[in-house]
Amino acid sequence: MGAVSDLHGLAWAATLFSLAAALAAAGHAVIYKRDPRSATLWVLLITLLPLVGSLLYLLFGINRYQRRARKLYPGTGYASPAADCLEVPDALPSSFAGLVHLVGGTTGQPLTAGNRIEPLLDGEQAYPAMLAAIESARHSVALVSYIFDGQGISAQFVAALRQAHARGVHVRVLIDDVSARWVHKNAYRLLKRSGMPVAPFNPTLIPARLHAAHLRNHRKLLVIDGETGFTGGMNIHTPYWNPEDPGRAQRDLHFRIQGPVVAHLRKCFTEDWCDTMGERLDESFWGEPVAQATAPGNSWARGIEAGPDETLDRIRWTFMGALNAARHSVRIWTPYFVPDQPMIAALSIAALRGVRVDVLTPANGDHRFVQWAARAHYWQVMEHGVRIFERPGPFDHTKLMLVDGGWCCLGSANWDARSLRLNFEFNVEVYDKTLSTRLEALFDATRDRSTLVTPAAVRARPLAIKLRDGIARLFTPVL
Repeated sequence: MGAVSDLHGLAWAATLFSLAAALAAAGHAVIYKRDPRSATLWVLLITLLPLVGSLLYLLFGINRYQRRARKLYPGTGYASPAADCLEVPDALPSSFAGLVHLVGGTTGQPLTAGNRIEPLLDGEQAYPAMLAAIESARHSVALVSYIFDGQGISAQFVAALRQAHARGVHVRVLIDDVSARWVHKNAYRLLKRSGMPVAPFNPTLIPARLHAAHLRNHRKLLVIDGETGFTGGMNIHTPYWNPEDPGRAQRDLHFRIQGPVVAHLRKCFTEDWCDTMGERLDESFWGEPVAQATAPGNSWARGIEAGPDETLDRIRWTFMGALNAARHSVRIWTPYFVPDQPMIAALSIAALRGVRVDVLTPANGDHRFVQWAARAHYWQVMEHGVRIFERPGPFDHTKLMLVDGGWCCLGSANWDARSLRLNFEFNVEVYDKTLSTRLEALFDATRDRSTLVTPAAVRARPLAIKLRDGIARLFTPVL
C-alpha cells in the first residue's frame, strides 16, 4: 500500500513540475517572443506536450546569446551612436540619406571614406587571393569561418596558416563548432595539432550554452596585418574549388577590402575571439600600420555586425531600409530566399511603388527542405510584381543586394530567418557607383542566363508538390 502511495505522490509531483515548467515557458513566450505567430506556436506546443514542449522552448525558443566578452570587459558594450555615425556625406545622393542614418544609428559605426572593395568571383579567384594574403602576412592573421574542412583547397589553407605561425606571425582561427567538432575531416583538429591558437565558436555540448546550441557563427572574415580584409559568402570548403573543371564548382562571391572599414572587420573578430577564448586582442596584435600616401579607393563603407545578441535585427533593418530607399531598382542575389511576412511586405511595397525588384536564387539548392520552403513563398511576392529567377547549374551561394546603381550590401547574410534572427553575421554596406555598376552587370548577365519563374508555372505545380512545399514553409522560423 505504501509503494502505491509513493507512486501516486511521484505522479502528482511530476504533474505539478510539468505544469509549473509549462506555465513558466508559455509565460516567457507570451511576454518576450517578438513574433506573435512564433509565440502562438510555442504556446500550442507547450500546451499539447507540457514537459517536452517546455524543454524544447528552453533549448531553442530563447535566442538571446549572452556575450562572455561583455562580462569580462564591460566597457565593450554597445553604446548610443555618436554623431559621426549619423552623418550623411555630401558626396552621396540625397535619396540614400535616410539609409545612411538608419544603418549608422543601428550599428553605432561611422561610414568610412577611402575604401577599396574588389569582387572575387568564385573560388577560382577568391582562394588564391586569400592564400597569397596569408603567405604575405608580416604580423597577424585572423580568420573566422562557418565551414573550414580539412581536405582539397582547405588543406592548402591549413598549410599556409601553419607556415605563417612557424615564421612568427600571430595567428588566430575561429571555426563554428558545428563544423569544428561534427564535420568529418575538418581543419580544426589539423590546426590544433600544429599548436596555433584555434577555437570552436559556441561549443554545443557546454551545459551553460545548451539554450544557444542552434545559434551559429555564420561569418566569413579574414584580416591580414589589420590592413587587408576578406569577407563575403565563401566558406573554406572543397565544393567551391575545381581547377580542372571550374564550371562544375559551386559558385560564390567574395571581396577583398582595404581602407578604414577594415577596422570594422577587426572589431568583429576581436569580439568573437574574446567571447570564445577570453583573450582580448589589442592594437599591437595587428602590427604597425603601413603609411599610405593616398586612400586605397573611393568607396564609402561601413561594417554591419549582427546576431542574436545586442546586435539583433541589424541586417533585417538594413535590408528593409534599402528597399524603402530604392527609387528605381533592387537586385537581390541569395542562395536561400525564405523571407518572413515583414520582409515580404517590404518587397511587395517596393514593387508596388514602381521599383523593379529582381531576385536571383539557385535552381539547384544544397538543402532541399529549404528550397521547398522558398518556393512556397514565391507567389506572395510575385503577385505584386517582384521577379524571381532561378540560376541553373551548380549551387550558387552568392549573397548580394544592389540598389539604384549606387549602394550594395555584401557579406554572409542570407534572406532567411536563420541569418536575420539566429546566426551571427557580418555584412558591409558600400556606397560606390563604379562598384555597383560592375556588380549590376555581373548580376544582369547571370540573370539573363537564368529561368524566370512565372505565376503560371507556380500555379501549375502538382497538388502534392504544393502541399510538400507548404509544410516545409511552416518551419521557416528556424530554417
